Amino acid sequence: MVTIDYEKCCWKDGKCTSACGCEDGTKCEGCVEACPAEALERKDIVVFYPDKCVDCGSCVEACKHDAISI
Repeated sequence: MVTIDYEKCCWKDGKCTSACGCEDGTKCEGCVEACPAEALERKDIVVFYPDKCVDCGSCVEACKHDAISI
Protein backbone atom coordinates (compact mmCIF):
# COMPACT_ATOMS: atom_id res chain seq x y z
CA MET A 1 0.00 0.00 0.00
CA VAL A 2 1.24 3.46 -0.92
CA THR A 3 1.97 5.91 1.87
CA ILE A 4 2.44 9.62 1.26
CA ASP A 5 4.51 11.69 3.68
CA TYR A 6 2.75 15.04 3.31
CA GLU A 7 5.54 16.83 5.18
CA LYS A 8 7.96 15.89 2.36
CA CYS A 9 5.48 16.18 -0.51
CA CYS A 10 5.95 19.34 -2.58
CA TRP A 11 2.26 19.58 -3.58
CA LYS A 12 0.48 21.73 -0.99
CA ASP A 13 -2.60 23.93 -1.24
CA GLY A 14 -3.10 23.02 -4.89
CA LYS A 15 0.37 23.97 -6.17
CA CYS A 16 3.98 22.90 -6.19
CA THR A 17 5.92 24.49 -3.35
CA SER A 18 9.44 23.47 -4.38
CA ALA A 19 11.93 24.64 -6.96
CA CYS A 20 11.81 21.32 -8.81
CA GLY A 21 11.18 22.91 -12.20
CA CYS A 22 7.41 22.99 -12.15
CA GLU A 23 6.14 25.62 -14.54
CA ASP A 24 4.93 28.52 -12.33
CA GLY A 25 4.06 26.07 -9.55
CA THR A 26 1.05 24.59 -11.33
CA LYS A 27 2.49 22.05 -13.78
CA CYS A 28 4.12 19.22 -11.89
CA GLU A 29 5.61 16.19 -13.65
CA GLY A 30 5.90 13.60 -10.93
CA CYS A 31 4.01 10.87 -9.15
CA VAL A 32 0.56 11.55 -10.62
CA GLU A 33 1.85 11.42 -14.20
CA ALA A 34 3.92 8.30 -13.50
CA CYS A 35 1.00 6.25 -12.17
CA PRO A 36 -0.34 3.95 -14.92
CA ALA A 37 -3.45 3.12 -12.88
CA GLU A 38 -4.51 6.71 -12.15
CA ALA A 39 -4.40 5.97 -8.42
CA LEU A 40 -3.06 9.46 -7.58
CA GLU A 41 -4.70 12.82 -8.15
CA ARG A 42 -3.68 16.37 -7.32
CA LYS A 43 -6.23 18.37 -5.40
CA ASP A 44 -5.22 20.59 -2.48
CA ILE A 45 -2.91 17.68 -1.66
CA VAL A 46 -1.99 14.53 -3.58
CA VAL A 47 -4.86 12.10 -3.05
CA PHE A 48 -4.28 8.32 -3.19
CA TYR A 49 -6.99 5.90 -4.33
CA PRO A 50 -5.96 2.47 -2.96
CA ASP A 51 -8.63 0.59 -4.91
CA LYS A 52 -6.93 1.64 -8.18
CA CYS A 53 -3.33 1.00 -7.10
CA VAL A 54 -1.45 -1.91 -8.73
CA ASP A 55 1.64 -1.64 -6.45
CA CYS A 56 3.99 -1.05 -9.39
CA GLY A 57 6.19 1.52 -7.61
CA SER A 58 6.20 4.04 -10.47
CA CYS A 59 5.07 6.82 -8.14
CA VAL A 60 7.87 6.04 -5.68
CA GLU A 61 10.49 6.28 -8.44
CA ALA A 62 8.98 9.50 -9.82
CA CYS A 63 8.85 11.38 -6.51
CA LYS A 64 11.87 13.70 -6.30
CA HIS A 65 11.28 14.33 -2.60
CA ASP A 66 11.10 10.74 -1.28
CA ALA A 67 7.58 11.48 -0.05
CA ILE A 68 6.04 8.22 -1.32
CA SER A 69 6.73 4.69 -0.14
CA ILE A 70 5.13 1.28 -0.57
